[in-house]
Amino acid sequence: QVQLAESGGGLVQPGGSLRLSCTASGTSFNIDRVNVMGWYRQAPGKDRELVARINTFRLATYGDSVKGRFTISRDNALNTVYLQMNSQKADDTAVYYCKVEHSGMNYWGKGTLVTVSS
Repeated sequence: QVQLAESGGGLVQPGGSLRLSCTASGTSFNIDRVNVMGWYRQAPGKDRELVARINTFRLATYGDSVKGRFTISRDNALNTVYLQMNSQKADDTAVYYCKVEHSGMNYWGKGTLVTVSS
């Protein structure tokens, strides 16, 4: 089994910053079997969308709406993927989900709420 624990969500003012973390664990978890780690988000009434993903070679891909504002990184020693969110906008308000591709299977976290509001 693979479990994902997200943290770092909360309330932030427009223009502010937050950093999300997602740590993987489990009896069958092995960081060497992880290909891609990523973040997705789902706003009320909208489909879940890609925010950012990063592969084994540290190659990152970003959704168009966050390019230049968000940065994804991973620390394999800590089994953790991070999402640094800067210059946040009201449209960034959503539940953010961590996703890990491990041994060919996808695992999702339970989500963490980010609210951008003054």
